[in-house]
Amino acid sequence: MFKKILIANRGEIACRVIKTAQKMGIRTVAVCSEADTRALHVEMADEVVLIGPPAAAESYLDIKKILEAIDRTGADAVHPGYGFLSENAVFAKALIKAGVAFIGPGTKAMTVMGDKIESKKLAQSAGVNTVPGDGRVIKNGKEAINVAKKIGYPVMLKASAGGGGKGMRIARNDEECLDGLARASSEAKTAFGDDRVFIEKYIENPRHIEIQVLADNFGNTVYLGERECSIQRRHQKVIEEAPSPFLDEATRRSMGEQAVALAKAVNYASAGTVEFIVDGDRNFYFLEMNTRLQVEHPVTEKITGLDLVEQMINIAAGEKLPFAQDDITLDGWAIEARIYAEDPFRNFLPSSGRLTKYRPPAENDAVRVDTGVSEGGEISIFYDPMIAKMISYADTREQATATMSLALDEFYIQGVRHNIGFLAALMAHPRFAEGRLSTDFIADEYPDGFHSQDLVPDDPKLLVAVAAAVHRGFQERASLISGQTTGRMRVVSDDWVVLLQNQATPVRVSMNEGGYAVSMKGLDAEIQTGWKLGDPVFKGTLNGALICLQVERVDIAYRLYHRGGEVDVLVLNERAAELQMLMPEKEIADTSNLLLSPMPGLLVSLAVTKGQEVKAGEELAVIEAMKMENVMRAEKDGVIAIIKAKPGDSLMVDQVILEFE
Repeated sequence: MFKKILIANRGEIACRVIKTAQKMGIRTVAVCSEADTRALHVEMADEVVLIGPPAAAESYLDIKKILEAIDRTGADAVHPGYGFLSENAVFAKALIKAGVAFIGPGTKAMTVMGDKIESKKLAQSAGVNTVPGDGRVIKNGKEAINVAKKIGYPVMLKASAGGGGKGMRIARNDEECLDGLARASSEAKTAFGDDRVFIEKYIENPRHIEIQVLADNFGNTVYLGERECSIQRRHQKVIEEAPSPFLDEATRRSMGEQAVALAKAVNYASAGTVEFIVDGDRNFYFLEMNTRLQVEHPVTEKITGLDLVEQMINIAAGEKLPFAQDDITLDGWAIEARIYAEDPFRNFLPSSGRLTKYRPPAENDAVRVDTGVSEGGEISIFYDPMIAKMISYADTREQATATMSLALDEFYIQGVRHNIGFLAALMAHPRFAEGRLSTDFIADEYPDGFHSQDLVPDDPKLLVAVAAAVHRGFQERASLISGQTTGRMRVVSDDWVVLLQNQATPVRVSMNEGGYAVSMKGLDAEIQTGWKLGDPVFKGTLNGALICLQVERVDIAYRLYHRGGEVDVLVLNERAAELQMLMPEKEIADTSNLLLSPMPGLLVSLAVTKGQEVKAGEELAVIEAMKMENVMRAEKDGVIAIIKAKPGDSLMVDQVILEFE
């Protein structure tokens, strides 16, 4: 067995690998860029090597620097995680030459499966169902249109070396085909150093279902069931679950057997994933094979009881799989939600900055949190904006969904915008509950983007009751303090008025054993809670039902966060409430004539000049942030009055790029 493993990665996957290595008694080496010197994976590892500047090309993607770190620390194996060098055959060959084990597949499998064009050819020869398309590399726009028309719109333009939703565009006409080719090629060049693009048929309303395989170096290959990964945004997975609510046993077996056949055809050995798209009739087609560990591997671990990282290490160390296909059993249901530093209300644009507050839910058999950050850490513009992955597990899908919803309420994050409200809305969506999923789910249900009205509707009585209970707690403490200073105990009133969204609700609230008694029109509630003043998470029961909200004191108001929603609540005496209702509301500044940068990032290009007339929907600028190109388009017709930024500028959030007349 290996004595020391270097993890050629960062973030939550580096932390994930370190945990298993520590469990196995193996020492670990972390590598880090200058942006990650205080990162969690650096704190967790036994040794650390600084490998370069923040830009991935000068650090995590620099093979020479990784090899120098290996030589310096004496590591005898490398786990690449996912992304970066995880599917780079040149890197794997360099390790082999240096006498260091690569905890992943052989270079043949990596090379063939890493090329979507070649992998499709191999899949066809192995008897695996494939999507209709053209396997040629597209040379220019004219050829792209000709190929697309031959296949028939809609089509998918895909980067040959792509992954993680990057370098992919759907086109439904010639104009979208030309634009998609440019965007897919540019993103692929930036992310993978390979701008080759090919075109295939886009299957309408498909499901994205993948099969996890494990294979050793002795010809033993098994599949570990499937993962449903259909809920995606911009081809980036958001929610994953295992098993799929759609597959029957016969389809599961057929997909698993084809996945195994493909793995054997390429002499695959490690923990890999064969991805399929599945139509409404359960016809399935090969999409791609990821030869490295997948982001969503924890849901498979939960329902199989296997540690996939441990299996990868054992396989790389020359051990045989200790089980056969008949030994694999699937038990229970697991759901994974990806928590990103992004703003759902601003078209999911990335949010960078410092995590001023960060407290994930406590982990147990039902909740697992894989993260690479901690309080005070930085969400950098240089890397993927993932904060954490949260996994819920239960006997049934319904129970796993309920567990996830409660855990999302408990996840406390301040300092950056995040997508927890969006995830909570997905968990509560009737279509999700019914299991009617497709990769178009988000586009179908939120065609105009995600807005505050799309959040899970809150019962106002719940918010009023919790605000009243919290206020009573603060008032009780204030009475004790005043009693210490004056020698007289201040009597706390039971009667208050709660102001919530311009509605005044008279409430009677008192302390009782283990919590509070709250009474208002339409609700008499017993709140049992262990909440203490200053705790940002208010968790307990209301008339026996589990509740969890986040609470923050803002001046004299209480800011409550629940299911992603945020609301300020005032709890006042009757006279103060009357006066407060007379206060005018503050007017919001008009920025409709400005194009503001919605995120920190690099201004890649400007498509307009001063004095130019533009129509609604026309491209104005392209901003690159966290490895994605974001096209800014005009929301209405207008004329460009002033341009205040130029290509190559580093933009701050809400920085003015241009003004309209």
